Amino acid sequence: MYELTLRAPQALVEPVSDALSDELDALSVSVEDADADSDAERALFGEPGMPPPAAGWDRSTLRALFETEAQAEAAAAVLLAQDWTQGLHLQSLAEMPEQDWVRITQSQFAPVEITPEFWVVPSWHEVPPAASRVIRLDPGLAFGTGTHPTTRMCLRWLATHAASVHGARTLDYGCGSGILAIAAVMHGAGDTDAVDIDPAAVKATTDNARDNQVALNPGLPDAAQGRYSLVLANILATPLKLLAPLLCGHVAPGGQLLLAGILARQAEELQAAYAPWLALAVLDQEDGWVLMGAGRPAGA
Repeated sequence: MYELTLRAPQALVEPVSDALSDELDALSVSVEDADADSDAERALFGEPGMPPPAAGWDRSTLRALFETEAQAEAAAAVLLAQDWTQGLHLQSLAEMPEQDWVRITQSQFAPVEITPEFWVVPSWHEVPPAASRVIRLDPGLAFGTGTHPTTRMCLRWLATHAASVHGARTLDYGCGSGILAIAAVMHGAGDTDAVDIDPAAVKATTDNARDNQVALNPGLPDAAQGRYSLVLANILATPLKLLAPLLCGHVAPGGQLLLAGILARQAEELQAAYAPWLALAVLDQEDGWVLMGAGRPAGA
């Protein structure tokens, strides 16, 4: 394995990355801030729901992996010979030591404790001795592995509100990996629909439910029909505001709505957006994020 390292101005990052991946046989391409760990370092990504402060770094380091040294050398020669790559510089070309990349990647994901008895455990890990209820879930394309505070707060609520979950017809809207729907069923939920606009998320939910031996109804959003005793939505504040009438319309009389993906400073915005239908309150908070919920009166 050989690593080709290039320095590129912002305007060249995307076309050079595309050329490396699509035309020059790179196995992978990564982009880093060339000024990282210096006084010139600057954040590129903004907070969830907010636009990024910039489209890219002024100077970026591109690292491309190739199977052979000849492929790496040829890629560098082709790129540096182009008129449109003026400003692109070759930093290095080096052989990479053989490593077990699968094992290295897996080592980054440890079991996640939700409560002392309830854990999310990757398939390659042993189940902790104290765990009596376990979701087996591997990191994948869909959001939701239990490592983010928004997911943990939802899972914790499900694990500690057995009376609200037991037997409840449940909707997980924006299901991602399906982790919340799976957890709901594990904690006694009744018929459970898990929907997402992304077909990859629907597939991930289907696969994860099968692997955890849980019966769900995964599908696209139009599969959500009627009223539910429990409605879960772990998305982000902006789409949650837009979805307010739809999500509230799915909450049955006496039912519960649970919302996550909300920064603490956004709580009042969400309360205002949902006020015509339900009165949201903050139920939990962790690392600057909040879990919000509301109940519909039994006679409403």
